[in-house]
Amino acid sequence: MKIGVFDSGVGGLSVAQAIEKALPENEIIFRDDRLHVPYGSRQPDEIFGFVVPIFENLIGAGCSVIVVACNTVTTTLIDRLRLHFADTPLIGVEPMVKSAAERTKSGVVAVYATSTTLASPRYKWLKENYAPDIKVLEPDCNDWSSMIESNKIDHEKISARTSEVLDQGADVIVLGCTHYHWIETEIKELAAGKATVLQPEAALVEQLKQVLQQLD
Repeated sequence: MKIGVFDSGVGGLSVAQAIEKALPENEIIFRDDRLHVPYGSRQPDEIFGFVVPIFENLIGAGCSVIVVACNTVTTTLIDRLRLHFADTPLIGVEPMVKSAAERTKSGVVAVYATSTTLASPRYKWLKENYAPDIKVLEPDCNDWSSMIESNKIDHEKISARTSEVLDQGADVIVLGCTHYHWIETEIKELAAGKATVLQPEAALVEQLKQVLQQLD
C-alpha cells in the first residue's frame, strides 16, 4: 500500500523514515513544500492553499492514506482538510500535551512549537482538556524551523531555551514541530536527568497501523 507523508520541509523526513522502518512492506511517498517553508508564521488560509495541491498530488500518485507530519497544519487545518479530502484518511501530528500532563511530577511542562501552532484553537483545546492544572511553558522557538531547514543550528539558543524551561521546573519537554526531531538528541542531552523529551513518531506509527488494517 502507498502511504503519503507531508510536511512543510525537512522535519517530516524523520517521520517518513520512522514509518518506513516500522512498515517496510509499504511504499512511502514523501512530499514537502520547500517553496513556502516555514509555515510557522503563516496564516491558516494561506497554508491551506499551499497544502491542497500537494495532497491532490499524493492521492493522484495512489496514496491510500496521508500522514500530515506537520503540527502547524494539523492544529490549524486538519478538520478542514478532512472535509476537503473526505475519501482519504488523514493522520495528523499534534503537540503531546495529554502525554506530558500524564507524565509530569512537577506540574510544569514545556511545549516547543511554532507561533501558529501555539495560537491555534486545537492547541488551546488540548491544554484546556488535558492540562487544566498544569503550568505549560511555551518558549520562543519560532525561528528554529528555519535554522534546521538551512542546517545552521544555533546550539547556544537551543541550550538557553532549554535551560530556561528547566530552571522553571519543567520535567517534560514536548517537541511540537517535526523539524525539532532533528535536534531531539541535543535536547535530550541538555535535559538529561531533569526532563523527559516527548515526540509523536511511535504513537503515530501505531495509529497508522490501525488505519491500514481498516483499509485492507
